[in-house]
Amino acid sequence: MKPIFLSILMWACCLQLHAQQACPVIPLPAQSSRANGEMVLNEEVVILTKDNSLQVLATYLSHELQRRFNITNAEKSRASGKVTVIALERGKAGANPDAYTLRMTKAGATITAGSPQGVFNGITTLLQLAETTMPTGTSRHIPCWNITDAPRYAWRGFMLDESRFFFGKEKVKSILDWMAFYKLNRFHWHLTDAPGWRLEIKKYPLLTTVGGIGNHTDPKAPAAFYTQDDIREIVAYAKERFIEVIPEIDMPGHASAANRAYPAFDGGGTEKYPSFTFNPGKEGTYQYLADILKETASLFPSGMIHLGGDEVSFGNKAWDTDTAVISLIKAKGFVNRKQVEDYFFQRMADTVFSLRNKVMAWDEIATATLPANKTIVCWWRQEKPENLKMALGKGYSVIICPRLPFYFDFVQDSTHKTGRKWKAGEYNNLKSVYEFSVAGLPAVKGYERQVLGVQACLWSETISNAKRLDFLLFPRITAFAEAAWTQPASRNFPKFIERLKPQMELFEQARLYYYDYFAPSRHVESGNPTDQKSFID
Repeated sequence: MKPIFLSILMWACCLQLHAQQACPVIPLPAQSSRANGEMVLNEEVVILTKDNSLQVLATYLSHELQRRFNITNAEKSRASGKVTVIALERGKAGANPDAYTLRMTKAGATITAGSPQGVFNGITTLLQLAETTMPTGTSRHIPCWNITDAPRYAWRGFMLDESRFFFGKEKVKSILDWMAFYKLNRFHWHLTDAPGWRLEIKKYPLLTTVGGIGNHTDPKAPAAFYTQDDIREIVAYAKERFIEVIPEIDMPGHASAANRAYPAFDGGGTEKYPSFTFNPGKEGTYQYLADILKETASLFPSGMIHLGGDEVSFGNKAWDTDTAVISLIKAKGFVNRKQVEDYFFQRMADTVFSLRNKVMAWDEIATATLPANKTIVCWWRQEKPENLKMALGKGYSVIICPRLPFYFDFVQDSTHKTGRKWKAGEYNNLKSVYEFSVAGLPAVKGYERQVLGVQACLWSETISNAKRLDFLLFPRITAFAEAAWTQPASRNFPKFIERLKPQMELFEQARLYYYDYFAPSRHVESGNPTDQKSFID
């Protein structure tokens, strides 16, 4: 009886160990349990699907296995021999298109979802399980897991500012790869602003050849921009990873680069912010911008265009003396610049609606009157909860992206000198990003269904090279991904830190210049010390 008792005891201990072991995936799945055995990943792998709509995902997985693990021809079945089978299956469509299940055994894995994007999420989970397993020769022995998963939010976004510093096509593709790896699915692309215009508009070529000159630290840097073919290539690359790309054409402020190219539509600015605005009093301005938005809409199939709408007050003082604006004010009976701003924005929003797109904008536009079912507000000013309340009260959908803690141009450690801090010395460390909860915002209570999701933003005032971008983005992107995907009740920062350790090795293998949370001296802070400042505006 003793051997039987010991066997039962060992079996029970194994079950307890499996139950206690956290799934190593980031973001943490909704439900996961350790299954028996290990799945072997090597050249003897076959990817199968009976659903033609999933064939493109089988091809994607095959390419990823080759890129990551040098496993070739995974889509081709073998006539004989013991193989590992990865099956992609279409299940019943559910309420959440991101949901999926992953079942693993020694014989292989089955990923089932009601939509292709759910299957894709299952694929990324399997890839991450493989990536965080140490190779044994040319094979990887992946502990088996049973996972049932779905995200908290449909909108899990990341915004990149390329007006202030231009990173280029390959770096953007790399960011999209990492976004997909952590199940982020909205890429908000800030392509125009005061330092530079980065999107080719064929009807107005000077926007890039003149407006594309310079960046935040070097106003004479050679023109840098994306051609329309570049844009199509990147959008297609993102689509393969189930990431929607939303362009931002900032207006009526942050227009200095455009105004350098076409000064006829300049609305003026201030000494600190010269030529900052488009001119809302000239009828030609609206046609000019409509032409730009028409070409933009043709390049981005997401059905959304972000129109900016932020910080117009920084540079609209010149409107007080502009004859065209004065005439507009008299004709409409306006009494202040804010009314002029809202009038401009509502007209440009109508153009976007005519292109069958929704309008996105920063939270300053909460004061405008726009169709609730076609408007998305990005709430970024955490010190202005009244704007969040106003946007929700008007029925607008909302993206939560407050500077604290989701602006990644803020420093992430008390010892860092380059970058932004809030006026009270606050900054955005890994824990604050991870533990943020929308439920903690009083304005949201009762309006939860209007919150589409959350978004991290990386502005590039303090960035002058790709290394600096890496340092600010990694590893905070992992904490943000879990805040966007995983329910608050399932989040635990100390346990997250344990799951983060293997990700550092992946960053190292990818030659990223990341901030090492566990060994801060590994990569010293990079950037321009002259850019250090508190962000008080």
